[in-house]
Amino acid sequence: MRPRKAYLLLLLLGLAQLLAVAGAEGPDEDSSNRENAIEDEEEEEEEDDEEEDDLEVKEENGVLVLNDANFDNFVADKDTVLLEFYAPWCGHCKQFAPEYEKIANILKDNDPPIPVAKIDATSASMLASRFDVSGYPTIKILKKGQAVDYEGSRTQEEIVAKVREVSQPDWTPPPEVTLVLTKENFDEVVNDADIILVEFYAPWCGHCKKLAPEYEKAAKELNKRSPPIPLAKVDATAETDLAKRFDVSGYPTLKIFRKGRPFDYNGPREKYGIVDYMIEQSGPPSKEILTLKQVQEFLKDGDDVIIIGVFKGESDPAYQQYQDAANNLREDYKFHHAFSTEIAKFLKVSQGQLVVMQPEKFQSKYEPRSHVMDVQGSTQDSAIKDFVLKYALPLVGHRKASNEAKRYTRRPLVVVYYSVDFSFDYRAATQFWRSKVLEVAKDFPEYTFAIADEEDYAGEVKDLGLSESGEDVNAAILDESGKKFAMEPEEFDSDTLREFVTAFKKGKLKPVIKSQPVPKNNKGPVKVVVGKTFDSIVMDPKKDVLIEFYAPWCGHCKQLEPVYSSLAKKYKGQKGLVIAKMDATANDIPSDRYKVEGFPTIYFAPSGDKKNPVKFEGGDRDLEHLSKFIEEHATKLSRTKEEL
Repeated sequence: MRPRKAYLLLLLLGLAQLLAVAGAEGPDEDSSNRENAIEDEEEEEEEDDEEEDDLEVKEENGVLVLNDANFDNFVADKDTVLLEFYAPWCGHCKQFAPEYEKIANILKDNDPPIPVAKIDATSASMLASRFDVSGYPTIKILKKGQAVDYEGSRTQEEIVAKVREVSQPDWTPPPEVTLVLTKENFDEVVNDADIILVEFYAPWCGHCKKLAPEYEKAAKELNKRSPPIPLAKVDATAETDLAKRFDVSGYPTLKIFRKGRPFDYNGPREKYGIVDYMIEQSGPPSKEILTLKQVQEFLKDGDDVIIIGVFKGESDPAYQQYQDAANNLREDYKFHHAFSTEIAKFLKVSQGQLVVMQPEKFQSKYEPRSHVMDVQGSTQDSAIKDFVLKYALPLVGHRKASNEAKRYTRRPLVVVYYSVDFSFDYRAATQFWRSKVLEVAKDFPEYTFAIADEEDYAGEVKDLGLSESGEDVNAAILDESGKKFAMEPEEFDSDTLREFVTAFKKGKLKPVIKSQPVPKNNKGPVKVVVGKTFDSIVMDPKKDVLIEFYAPWCGHCKQLEPVYSSLAKKYKGQKGLVIAKMDATANDIPSDRYKVEGFPTIYFAPSGDKKNPVKFEGGDRDLEHLSKFIEEHATKLSRTKEEL
């Protein structure tokens, strides 16, 4: 027995040595898995620690620090909380910090204590968006979960007093100053008002919700005026007859009413912009000219069309019609009137006539010095409006950033770029080149012609590929569909411009398209579209396309990105559907049917009907609503057995 035991012992020792050697050469699979599991546990613990750090409410000099993670949990059981939304780089926030810390210490000793918190709005983007924070610092008082805007001065005394007032058990928000209109009271209120602004809204509309606090603030401010300018609102989803009566097709729609007559509101949508705009709108639409010298100055030094109505007096029915027409166009043009026979004689018109003329620098031998229209009490204001619009532009005008949106929207537009300067020293050179353009413009009345300063439009000139042309004068044509055509660089004169415009008219020019490079790999679920591939991807007649136009700096676009990616993955198996995106700041959109006025903008381009894309608006930009949007408009969706 002993020799056998010795042999077994030796055998076990040998196996142990082999295992030891194997362990020294490298870890076995089990030990490797154990180490990976330990690492995963450590990473999870670190993530848990980070989450716990975010959830923990810290305190800095008496001020509580809230963020996206801990906010709701903290405020859930609080009656009143004072909030400051700040940005770390904001100078006003830094100046306010010591005062805010004093406020925190005072309210901590209140009975009961009132918590004072601050939120870094640059990192807590969800909260900043939720509370419509657009400037720093923004102070709000949270009362039972509802935000109350603080509009006083940033002083300890005022803020503490306001917070204590709101914290009282019997405190209720003051009634809205904005009037609520229904079919029962609409006509009575609107017809009686000299001027009133009315918002037609939908309760679910995101833009309406964003406008609401600004609109109410403006209403409060305008209510203080003497006489007050009222603001009102109509729930267009409930008052469908009113919405239909005033052609409300989107939300919010704002209209100005003067004694019951509606006019489009085209002003800003924040408090101070609304206030300034409505104050300006409440004044007379036409200003009286008292002296002949004023008219002479308009002609000599003016920079825009001159519109003057000459009448017998304020009681003249023709004058009243002129005022109504002026109200329709007051945002875009300056209207004047005169009761002077001396001014009428100088303008070579009679009382009861309207004259439209250009300042001297825009007059030419190819066009009349003035255009005259008879105005009577029976003249329709629409006829006056059409007359003004017809003659508002000279044969070759000056396109500028300040007037292009109101004057130069008509297409095709022929633009000639050079150093445009009407000051005394440079006027002759400016007019020399303008005269070359005039010689061509007179033969193409169906097109609008303008000169533009090359420095003012440096970006546009660059996009046209003309910034390095080496020429002093360059030209381009912008057409109705949004396409741009550049004139080949060569020495500029009337003949070269005429050849260029004629070639455009005959359809012989190729458009210039601003575009990022075409992606080499475009196999992801979301197809990347650039200017050069817009037609081949978005306008493909055989496919449905959902296209998002975004800006790289846009916060809403960044929030949408993961949702949009999930949407693309959801429909990845649908061969007839393309989910795409395009950086609208770096690429031209070659079709004017896809208008982008904000970011993100989403369109559905159905197969076979690319000229009538459907814009996504009204609903939340989440997976559910975007999916529903696709399902409603898709023409190429195939259903799986499970779906059927």
